[in-house]
Amino acid sequence: GTVSVERTRTPGVALVGGGPGDPDLITVRGRRLLAEADVVIADRLGPRDLLDELPPHVEVIDAAKIPYGRQMVQEAINEALIDHAKQGKAVVRLKGGDPYVFGRGMEEAQALAAEGIPVTVVPGISSSISVPGAAGIPVTHRGVAHEFTVVSGHVAPDDARSLVDWAALAQLTGTLVILMGVDKIGKIAEALISYGKPGSTPVALVQEGTTATQRRVDATLATVGERAVAEGVRPPAVIVIGDVVHESPERTQR
Repeated sequence: GTVSVERTRTPGVALVGGGPGDPDLITVRGRRLLAEADVVIADRLGPRDLLDELPPHVEVIDAAKIPYGRQMVQEAINEALIDHAKQGKAVVRLKGGDPYVFGRGMEEAQALAAEGIPVTVVPGISSSISVPGAAGIPVTHRGVAHEFTVVSGHVAPDDARSLVDWAALAQLTGTLVILMGVDKIGKIAEALISYGKPGSTPVALVQEGTTATQRRVDATLATVGERAVAEGVRPPAVIVIGDVVHESPERTQR
């Protein structure tokens, strides 16, 4: 008879945080699950280079290209995950950063759980910490910042849908890290200043951090709206607001 070779595999779907973009910054577990996958559904953000290394039999699906007709994009992605998992395939949902940091990972986990499909969540290195670090900015520093707050900037402060208390954020003394805020940074800066944060507060925008095309643009809260436009800063970019922006590895305490 035939000898069947049983390969190790994780049943169901693995929601894998791919990290901030550099393919080396995925976890060992995430890398192993990718290697075992039959199907990978990948985001535009995240380490695309990892997909080039996959064996030829692995089906790679671009999440942005899943047809969604009457459904929402997210519903269509959930459906694709469910369909492939029900066919008995090992499925990896490769996401940028960490699956649960503004990545809609829990929506996917809940949709899968509702269908009785096992879910493995693999944490990823969040861009909120790693991208400032790649640009030489520590999110905390002794004597400078004892806290950092990570905020989604995809909804403007004056939008009725905003869940963020910008007035409270303006009173904090630590570091503010804003994700998905490039096109809203002018309005965000205005709101923070209007609630009392000094216009002189340093700001850094780090575009495509950890990748070969990384670049950093410095500004202040008063100038960042104009600077971002003048310098043509594009997503993905992480915005760091606070005195830590002026720290660097070369700088020593006097």
